[in-house]
Amino acid sequence: MKKIQSIRGMNDLLPEESPVWQYLEKTVAQLLGRYGYREIRFPILEPTELFKRTIGEVTDIVEKEMYTFDDRNGESVTLRPEGTAGCVRACEQHGLTFNQTQRLWYQGPMFRYERPQKGRLRQFHQIGVEVFGLDGPDVDAELLAMIWRLWQQLGIDKLVTLQVNSLGTSESRGRYREALVTYLEQRKEQLDEDSQRRLYSNPMRILDSKSADTQALLNEAPRLEDFLEDESRDHFSQLCALLDGVGIPYQVNNRLVRGLDYYGKTVFEWVTDALGAQGTVCAGGRYDGLVEQLGGKHTPAVGFAMGIERLVLLLDVAGVVPDSIGRQVDVYLLAAGNVQVEALRLGETLRSQCPQLRILNHCGGGSFKSQMKKADRCGAQVALLLGEDEAASGQISVKFLRQDKPQQSMTIAEAVVLLNQQILSEDED
Repeated sequence: MKKIQSIRGMNDLLPEESPVWQYLEKTVAQLLGRYGYREIRFPILEPTELFKRTIGEVTDIVEKEMYTFDDRNGESVTLRPEGTAGCVRACEQHGLTFNQTQRLWYQGPMFRYERPQKGRLRQFHQIGVEVFGLDGPDVDAELLAMIWRLWQQLGIDKLVTLQVNSLGTSESRGRYREALVTYLEQRKEQLDEDSQRRLYSNPMRILDSKSADTQALLNEAPRLEDFLEDESRDHFSQLCALLDGVGIPYQVNNRLVRGLDYYGKTVFEWVTDALGAQGTVCAGGRYDGLVEQLGGKHTPAVGFAMGIERLVLLLDVAGVVPDSIGRQVDVYLLAAGNVQVEALRLGETLRSQCPQLRILNHCGGGSFKSQMKKADRCGAQVALLLGEDEAASGQISVKFLRQDKPQQSMTIAEAVVLLNQQILSEDED
């Protein structure tokens, strides 16, 4: 019988890989909490109309990449390709944006039908952050400062570069699009195939073209910054001044646009050259008209999303994952002889008195030698040896597996003190 395989581009996360994900997710969640952000969770499956109305029907996502199908009631539904639209829908539906300020975050899988490659999967995972009810550049700067602090905390700040731009208002973008199309129409045959397709449907995405020839054509094209109105200019200059004030390095990229229709004013990307073609690890910007677009009251908003798969790859490239993250357990409890009850009781005692340690009770019998091999393979720092003599005397033998120290015999209480001091101090180092 043929074995069933996972769907192409939808990968399993194996036990050897999950500790790094947990480390990253925990680090981000703790940092967001320090900045006053609260978690929100919303469905993976949404009405297709949500994404058509927010992302834009002429974007690549809606045209080519969404997983869309009819349910049993004939309703068109879609696996979410990004998080902002669903977050806005949830907030508007439950009245969270009406005359309120919200700082929210979420995480989970997103889905896009693309050619799978390293760092770009059909099921991928993001951590997203959204702020509602604040329209000044100060909150834009706070978001970027928060991300910069995360990069420093993870140890990858030397591998990423912040690029910022302003897209202005929908009116200024409309004037710019007209000028850009007029310019490119006269050079249409020189554009790459994707840019020719986008010329009338989504011409600003041509600024993002990966074609060197197209980028060369754009050198003489109208510049978006020349079409910005005073409000957007002031907003962007204040943002740059705030970034300068807190010492966050950045580059102004006048060709930076986002692939979603709802962005305006501030847009940004954190990029790296350490991952090949998949260079964007975090991106976002302002979308002040999106809540109103979904039937709500005008609500200024700004947010970003970061790709977990790409960040995990970047952590690996940088070699900055703490050694303790890959360790399955801290303490391995061996038992030999008729001591099953005592071993089980000891394991529960240690978990109560050493709550931060990962303790694995050996099960399945076997000699001390075979058990020691398993203790070593699982990466434990310490092995605790419990035999019939130890159980009778209330003692435990402690063997250090990663340090050149003699084996010691001690009481359970002494072992608790030693384990807490020894292993926790090593993890802090």
